[in-house]
Amino acid sequence: GMMGSVNVSIDYGVNRMKYGHIDPEAKQVVVDNSLLQGGIVSVYYLGTLLGCMVGGWIGEKIGRIKVMALGCVWAILGASLQTSAMNADWMICARLINGIGTGMLNVIVPVWATETASHTSRGQFVAIEFTLNIFGVVVAYWLGFGCSFVDDGYSPFVWRFPIAFQIIPLIFLLCIVWFFPESPRWLVKVGREAEARYILGRLRGEDEYGLAEAEFQDIRNVAELEKKSGKVNSYFHMFWDVMPKKIGGGSSGKLHIGRRVQLVIWLQILQEWIGIAGVTIYANDIFNQAGYSVFKSRWIAGINDIFYMFSTLIAVFTLDRLGRRVTLYWGCVVMGVSMFLAGGFSRLSQNNANDEYLKGAYGAAGASFTFLFTFGFGATWLTVPWLYPAEIFPLQCRAKGNAWGVVGWSIGNGWTVLLLPTMFKNISEKTFYVFGACNAISIPIVWALYPESSQRTLEEMDLLFASDSWWNWDAEKTFARLKEENPDLVNAARARQTSVAGGGGGEMGGGRKNRAMSLVPGEKAGSEGSEEGREKVG
Repeated sequence: GMMGSVNVSIDYGVNRMKYGHIDPEAKQVVVDNSLLQGGIVSVYYLGTLLGCMVGGWIGEKIGRIKVMALGCVWAILGASLQTSAMNADWMICARLINGIGTGMLNVIVPVWATETASHTSRGQFVAIEFTLNIFGVVVAYWLGFGCSFVDDGYSPFVWRFPIAFQIIPLIFLLCIVWFFPESPRWLVKVGREAEARYILGRLRGEDEYGLAEAEFQDIRNVAELEKKSGKVNSYFHMFWDVMPKKIGGGSSGKLHIGRRVQLVIWLQILQEWIGIAGVTIYANDIFNQAGYSVFKSRWIAGINDIFYMFSTLIAVFTLDRLGRRVTLYWGCVVMGVSMFLAGGFSRLSQNNANDEYLKGAYGAAGASFTFLFTFGFGATWLTVPWLYPAEIFPLQCRAKGNAWGVVGWSIGNGWTVLLLPTMFKNISEKTFYVFGACNAISIPIVWALYPESSQRTLEEMDLLFASDSWWNWDAEKTFARLKEENPDLVNAARARQTSVAGGGGGEMGGGRKNRAMSLVPGEKAGSEGSEEGREKVG
């Protein structure tokens, strides 16, 4: 991305940030202080961590659209300060501010997307968003590459202009976001039901089966169900909820919010440690280690970004068909094999430095597997760790829940970009083997702990996580049972199945008497309008 080209700028690295010196023959920056270089990059993720927590909190209060606008303002301020940075301290502060704005956008945009999209196409909707996101990465990288030729690479324009360029799309988003519809689910949560019903009707269109109305009723039912859990929706309670009850945990009852928080944090950390942070930010170093010249490494890294962008289109067409779990499985297989082979061929290229033919052949093989890794990541792990947190949390704390996912992303990114310069310097191509191992261990983790969210409505997620067990197979059994026992909570999904099958509309629930359900501590579940025959769910 942008920092990949900025980091190798002579004026930036030598004159302003002072973390390296110039090699006059190669006309490139030789890094002397890798900790400072990594720290400047990683402090951005401290900003995203702060921004996501603030964005998630105010997103529950003022709505999704206003938080998007606020995030744009913070990001514009941060980008302006980065563009004008004169030293490392200035740049560190500027990147922190820029990160706060990005954190707000990262936490609220996926939530808004999942809350407005249909449950049958949520994955496709978010995947398209990431295709456009990576298009921005491609533009940023090639802009930096083109600017590197200005004044033979010595001009401050080389790095200042690519940083400043991001202000243009931010201003554009700030102008058009006011024309976006507010999330109908947030509107129901704050009692603006007429607006929510109208927006759902416009989003889903008119249909004879009443899909929009069924979805609206589901949202309202679950909103009422979750209201009593509001007292345990602070960030502290959400995080501590995973602890035993004797020390203050378990306050969300059958909602198991603490479990969901841990799942999304670690999914995002895994996303970074499977290798993408290294491949995108330090692509030039990776291709240098594969035996290529500085110039050739830079344009190959740019081509890799283009492949990355097109790979995201695979997720657009497969994510809702294959599901989240299968998508993560095949991604790990492709990326894990690619990382081990890329590391091996990189070592062979370095071992044959005196043989130009073998050096080039092994270097090309190593670069090819780096391409394959990026392609596999874009088609799988790029989207799911951002989509999953925006899907699985209750309406009452969905923005805050997604904030925990961004916390995991910030920790994973900050951790990796801080360590990567040192890792590449000390263990060289063996860094690839670390990434490959992380891919291998991710498969059993996903298989055992992460329930499938595809083709399920947001309102069904409370049933999916109602089991007291962490294991996926127990969650699925409990979900199937509770779905059968509480037909009033799954009207939208059943209405969709009816319309696809060509059946008639009719009253939802098949004439069965619906029972009220409780997922909060101390509450009972029973039939509507009756105090008798109540039972605990789960």
